[in-house]
Amino acid sequence: MGDLQRGTALVTGASSGIGAAVAAALAGQGWRVICAARRVDKLATLARTIGQGAVAIALDVSDAGSVGSLAERLPDGWREVDLLVNNAGHDVGGRRRFDRGSIEDWATTVQTNAIGMMRVTHALLPGMVERGRGHIVNIGSIAALDVQPGGAAYVTSKFAVNGFSQALRADFKGKGVRVTQILPGLVRTEFAETRWAGDTARAEEFYGKFPVVLDAADVARAVVYAAEQPPHVTIAELVVVTSA
Repeated sequence: MGDLQRGTALVTGASSGIGAAVAAALAGQGWRVICAARRVDKLATLARTIGQGAVAIALDVSDAGSVGSLAERLPDGWREVDLLVNNAGHDVGGRRRFDRGSIEDWATTVQTNAIGMMRVTHALLPGMVERGRGHIVNIGSIAALDVQPGGAAYVTSKFAVNGFSQALRADFKGKGVRVTQILPGLVRTEFAETRWAGDTARAEEFYGKFPVVLDAADVARAVVYAAEQPPHVTIAELVVVTSA
């Protein structure tokens, strides 16, 4: 499996949903996991549940200061990150026509989903390059391949993730740093509830329109699969959709 299989992973947006599932799945495979997100109370609960193989750290990917101090805030012995899972993201104000939404919501979506991902990657890549090994897994979306109405900002951000992932792969080919993009379809998490400012009933109604949706564990298994490949193998892109 190679020497990356039991290293240190950092997962952004780990306080719930896909991020929490990825952190737990990696820990279950023997990784030490740094759970990073804004909601430190939820992170602390997750880290306690995982056990001694996990630590929690506050991180707001949209805040340059928070990301800029990330490396120095990592605990001693946890600073050599072998696997970065860029998962943090949202769709606040989404599912409405572009002109009917708030430009601030749209800008925040792109800032978090795309620029935030770039910030965290830029903060941790130098260490990977210096050590000549590392793996970056970007959580994209089927929205980068199959555009639906009402998601202009979110689609824009995920097109950016797609391009960023491909460009990184080109930059670091042959340099020991692998880049994977996971593109899931609709996943039932807190995502829809956050989109509509905590309106749980609306979120449940939305998910109920579909005969079947993915759950966070489905995406987590895809991340583990990509991470478990030997060093000479890169899962460049992995699209995860339902069978129904």
